[in-house]
Amino acid sequence: MSWAERALVIAGGPVPLAAVLALPQPAPAQPKAGVVVVVGGPQYRAGSHRQFVLLARHLAAAGHPVLRFDYRGMGDSVAVDAQGGVTPLPHFERAEEDVGLATAALRQAVPGLPGVVLWGLCDGASAALLYLQRQPDPAVRGLVLLNPWVRTEQGEARARVKHYYLQRLMDRGFWLKLAKGGVGLGALGGLLGNLRKARSAAGKGEAQAQQAYPRRMAQAWAAFTGPGLLLLSEHDFTAREFEDFAARDTLWAAALAQRPLPRQALAGADHTCSQRGAEQQVHDLTLAFLGLPALAEHAA
Repeated sequence: MSWAERALVIAGGPVPLAAVLALPQPAPAQPKAGVVVVVGGPQYRAGSHRQFVLLARHLAAAGHPVLRFDYRGMGDSVAVDAQGGVTPLPHFERAEEDVGLATAALRQAVPGLPGVVLWGLCDGASAALLYLQRQPDPAVRGLVLLNPWVRTEQGEARARVKHYYLQRLMDRGFWLKLAKGGVGLGALGGLLGNLRKARSAAGKGEAQAQQAYPRRMAQAWAAFTGPGLLLLSEHDFTAREFEDFAARDTLWAAALAQRPLPRQALAGADHTCSQRGAEQQVHDLTLAFLGLPALAEHAA
């Protein structure tokens, strides 16, 4: 099986959204689960090193229609008003309208889909969960989340202490530089600063913490009834932040205890899986996920 692509203009929002639809060729008699790629930003539908282009074509060649789109204010989804101003790019926490429009557009373009999977990288993965938290969509039957973004000031500080500074403290070269008054002194100051930030989290009110977007992501996963797949790159600080936050946060811990989220470690991979081996691993794991029976049990 091969694939073909066509441009798509998604109407319904303040600005038409530019999209590309990859379709299996020849078209199967019974459509397989479709995929909407929710990009991490700020970037457009091709992704770093054409990451999303290659993913979409690979999945389409295996029988799955894939739609990737530009948020309003990004790529080709930009309009200029009478005063010369351009469409602002929405923050990922407020991208739910664009995600919903893209999901509906895929279903309209390919009638009879057995289900739609939201596939997101970084804050695109976060946006996919936040979309479901704000407006649960029965058309969405599955989630693939690559290195989800859960950054807060305190969470970043904790992750830096654990995954960067503690490793440096165990490095003999660091202590030699410190003894000579070199850059090690600056690193020690950075460690102390991050420790202060990490501890300041205890002073935050519970009501404020409940509204933080990473916790709303946990609420979305707890309420979602379909299967999910969590992909975490080995060499990615964002992935380490997610692991640390999910392990420490009571809401995430409860959500994962109630509904375990299968995860796969991507050995040797960076944030966007730019290495050929890592890229292929993402493709293979995504295809295996799309073959789950649960994604074909309910018509979208």
